[in-house]
Amino acid sequence: MTAWLSFLVVFLCSWSLRDLVVEACTCVPIHPQDAFCNSDIVIRAKVVGKKLMKDGPFGTMRYTVKQMKMYRGFQIMPHVQYIYTEASESLCGVKLEVNKYQYLITGRVYEGKVYTGLCNWYEKWDRLTLSQRKGLNHRYHLGCSCKIRPCYYLPCFATSKSECIWTDMLSNFGHLGYQAKHYACIQRAEGYCSWYRGWAPPDKTIINATDP
Repeated sequence: MTAWLSFLVVFLCSWSLRDLVVEACTCVPIHPQDAFCNSDIVIRAKVVGKKLMKDGPFGTMRYTVKQMKMYRGFQIMPHVQYIYTEASESLCGVKLEVNKYQYLITGRVYEGKVYTGLCNWYEKWDRLTLSQRKGLNHRYHLGCSCKIRPCYYLPCFATSKSECIWTDMLSNFGHLGYQAKHYACIQRAEGYCSWYRGWAPPDKTIINATDP
């Protein structure tokens, strides 16, 4: 009976710890433009290999990538060969498939290594919208001096001319919403920031940054 109770205590403790770790990765929603502007490295790449490294309690996964194109980070690391991430998804590790897809990957550079995770923006390339691809090539860069402010409940108002109000959270969560898929917040010639729909030329008469 004593042995059974000991086993039960150990099992419950392990179960509770596992649940705690699973819940540990919580990410604040971020617009793709902010993910782009806040990243050291932004690349399009295909994963061609992976290796579990013996770093930390759960290990680190090292993905070998074939870089197809770099959108941000030329001055930091012109060519990326490896992407590092936590081996455990509970610690925000990213799971990428080998020799299957091209990915858009954003990350930060630390001690000469590129790290990414669930809170970074990564996506299969063929799932990106045309507007997001154009944003990566040019438009997001034009808005890195702008501020995208999330709106979680109405009413929401811009408090400065450099703000765009992001309303996807009212009906969606994170970068799956319509604004995230089809809009960039860019700085106009007049000095203010406003949403720009990717498939139409910028309308310089737009002054209401809360209404894309």
